[in-house]
Amino acid sequence: MSLCRIIKQQSLRNVLLMRKIEEDLNIHKLISTIKVLPVFTQNNIHTSSNNGPWSVLFFGTDEFALESLKKLHAKYRSKKLLHRLEVVTAYKGKENAVQRYANLHSIPIHHWPLKINTSEFHIGLVVSFGHLIPSDIIHSFPLGMLNVHASLLPRWRGAAPIIYSLMHGDTQTGITIMNIMPKKFDVGAIIAQQKVDIHPDETMPELYKKLSCMGADLLVSTVEQLPKVLTFGKPQGDTGITYAPKVSSKISLVKWSEMTAKDVYNLQRAITGLYPLTTKFQDITIKILNIKVLEKQTQAYSSSHSSPGSVIYDKKNDILAVCCRDNTWVSIEKLVVPGRQPMSARDFNNGFISKHKNFETYFQ
Repeated sequence: MSLCRIIKQQSLRNVLLMRKIEEDLNIHKLISTIKVLPVFTQNNIHTSSNNGPWSVLFFGTDEFALESLKKLHAKYRSKKLLHRLEVVTAYKGKENAVQRYANLHSIPIHHWPLKINTSEFHIGLVVSFGHLIPSDIIHSFPLGMLNVHASLLPRWRGAAPIIYSLMHGDTQTGITIMNIMPKKFDVGAIIAQQKVDIHPDETMPELYKKLSCMGADLLVSTVEQLPKVLTFGKPQGDTGITYAPKVSSKISLVKWSEMTAKDVYNLQRAITGLYPLTTKFQDITIKILNIKVLEKQTQAYSSSHSSPGSVIYDKKNDILAVCCRDNTWVSIEKLVVPGRQPMSARDFNNGFISKHKNFETYFQ
C-alpha cells in the first residue's frame, strides 16, 4: 500500500473520530439542560428519597374546592411543601370561585380541556371538578392523581353526596381521598378517610362548609405524607355501594304518600339553599317554608279520614298540619303562592282552605 493512501485513510479516521466527539459533547450539553422529574411506581414509592417540595396541578371549580386551594396556596407560599402550584378549571361564561381566587392571587390558570404538558407536575389534585379525566392525563403525572370526595366511599358515589346523605337521614359521613381512575367517577383506591357525625338538624350549607374544611385539611395532610402514603391505597370493594347523581329542581316536590314526616324534613335539610320544598294545591305549585316534624299533636289531627296530603289548619298554633305516610305529620308555618308574598298558615287558611269547608283539603 502506498504511503499516500495510508495517510488518506488515517486522515479519514481522524475526521470521523472528531465528529463522534463533537456529537457526544452536544448530547451532553442537551441532557444538562433537561429538567428530569422523578418517576414513582408502586414498587419504588416507599424507597424514594424525594419528599418534596412538590409541583402540583390543582383541578377544581366551586366553593367546596376553594377551601382546598386556599390551604394548598398557603403551603405554596411557605415553599416547604409545594414549589409550584397551578390551577385547572372549567366554567361557562361566569367566573367561578376557584378562578376568582387564582386570578386574585396570580396563580396560573389553565382552562379545561387542557392544552399543556401535565408531566411537568409531580401530581394532580382534584376537588369538585365535575369532569372525567382521560387516562393519558392521569398517567402523565409521576405520582398520579388524587381526588377529594365528600362521603365515606363507596357510599354515595357521584356528584351530590352531601345532598343524598342528608336526604337519607345518615347520621355519619366524612371525607375520602382516593386515586383518580379513568372512565368512571369515584371508583379508585382509598388513600385516606375521615369520619364526622351529622347533627339531626344540620342543613346542606352547614354540612357543605364543614366537609369542605375537613377535605382541605385531609388533602394537605395526605400531600405531606407523599410519596409513601400512595402505598396505603385499598380497593373500595363491591359492598355498600350507593349513588348520588346530580339533582335538579324536580327533587323538591314532596310525595306525601311515599314519604314519612321525617323523610320530608330530611329532604328540606338536604336541599336548603338550593330549592324550597314544593307541593301541588288545586294544580298550583306552592313553595313550602319552615317544615317541622310534629310528634305530640298528631292525635288531635288524626282521624279515620286522614290520608297522605290531608291539610288541617291548627288555629291555636297557627300552623298547617299535613299528613304524611304512616300517619306521620309535619307542620308548615309559611308558604309562597305564585304571584304573592310569603304568607302565614292563617293567611293560607283564610284565602284557600276556608273556601273548601265541605270537603277535606289536600296537597298533591
